[in-house]
Amino acid sequence: MDLSPPWVFPELDASALAAARARQDTLTKPRGSLGALEDLAVALAGIQGGMPASRPAAAVLFAADHPVTRHGVSAYPAEVTAAMVANFVRGGAAASVLCRHLGVELRVVDVGVAHPYERVGVDVGGAGARLRRDPVADDPIGDLRVEDALSEAVYERALRAGAAEIDALGGDTRVVLLGEMGIGNTTAASAMAALLLGLAPEDLVGAGTGVGGDALARKIEVVRDATRRVQGAPGAERSDPHRIVRAVGGKEIAALVGAMARAIERRMAVLVDGFIVSAAALALVRMEPQARAGMLFAHRSAERGHAHVLAALDARPLLDLGMRLGEASAALAALPLLDAACALHAGMATFASASVPDRAPPGTP
Repeated sequence: MDLSPPWVFPELDASALAAARARQDTLTKPRGSLGALEDLAVALAGIQGGMPASRPAAAVLFAADHPVTRHGVSAYPAEVTAAMVANFVRGGAAASVLCRHLGVELRVVDVGVAHPYERVGVDVGGAGARLRRDPVADDPIGDLRVEDALSEAVYERALRAGAAEIDALGGDTRVVLLGEMGIGNTTAASAMAALLLGLAPEDLVGAGTGVGGDALARKIEVVRDATRRVQGAPGAERSDPHRIVRAVGGKEIAALVGAMARAIERRMAVLVDGFIVSAAALALVRMEPQARAGMLFAHRSAERGHAHVLAALDARPLLDLGMRLGEASAALAALPLLDAACALHAGMATFASASVPDRAPPGTP
């Protein structure tokens, strides 16, 4: 089965990039004095193909469970995934509060939650919180320590579930903030990162939900077993990113890959959240290097492996606040920086329009 989706990623729009850089150089400020805010505006222009915009923005969270939790890799039981899905929709989770505060649409997609939860959504202060259970949620998933997490067919369905959620967004959406919920998914992301980067599990496995001591040692051993199993596969399978996501990822991680790819295809800027979303981003970039141009990175997580993943992606995160919650919380915290960058780019006066003298050309007496 051919697992390479027919993704066609646009190149950065050269004319939009040039126009944005030229405008930045005419605004009433010393050139470069707004630092990363200037870079953000220019990057958005290149991704979107026109005047940079941070709104409308949508937060999309994918939720799924992982059988690997049976090995004690998390400080919380697997039932928490289902409880948190209900919490998102009721408006009590961090992502819900931030979406409400920022006026961002929140969409929660169940792609594999194993336990029951209340499925009646409420209006989260106009933020548009919506819950959808995708049919892939009913497909089987394996314990990544001893078997592939996803079959080829389930992997493809999870990719399509992610893409479908992006296609359901309004056509004018400019920025997509991706997040996840799944007890055990830092174990999956650590195994993915170890295989994609060729690093030892102890260099990547972190506290996740808060494990330490013997529990952390057990989590490292679980990741070591998973990576050894994949490394024992024949030939190119060992390093194939599609195979790696299937073998040690999960449905929500595969859905993130599909969603990211579809958003970039549609010239929506992808604001990448933390460790798990970044691991999905790394897998996508290993599949299709051109996808990297459509990504912006929200923060540097306190999760141990995130710095290695960011370095591999040559990513310059906007924030470093010691966060490690996931669920798009850091992407939402970073969104106001995109808002500020776009407001400054569009609203500042130019030297000419404000009759402010520009700096003198070099060599002028």
